[in-house]
Amino acid sequence: MSAGLLFLLLALAGVFLPLLPTTPFLLLTAACFSKSSERCHQRLLASRLFGPTIKRWERQRCVNCRTKWIAVLSMLAVGGCSVVFAVPTLAGQIACAALMAVGGAVVISLKTCIPH
Repeated sequence: MSAGLLFLLLALAGVFLPLLPTTPFLLLTAACFSKSSERCHQRLLASRLFGPTIKRWERQRCVNCRTKWIAVLSMLAVGGCSVVFAVPTLAGQIACAALMAVGGAVVISLKTCIPH
């Protein structure tokens, strides 16, 4: 349960922070809640924002293309602006860019759902 709550906080932070990808943390949250709290798992599945992605992952182990595009483009747009305008040192910019690249690679590496 505590791991699920931690991953949920990271997923929610990822909605606003471009260096954290939301989708992988959300999927980890669902996995933790499915093992520890059926009530929390069901609330997550009922979410209009997160429910469809989690249900798709649990049924087919895939993420739709739209979710991937949104994740990667938002990381590039917001993260790129953050790197350019908010990180003062070159070393910090490189570190942030590397973290964004890892996050993007994780999202891209998830299996893409085949549309029906």
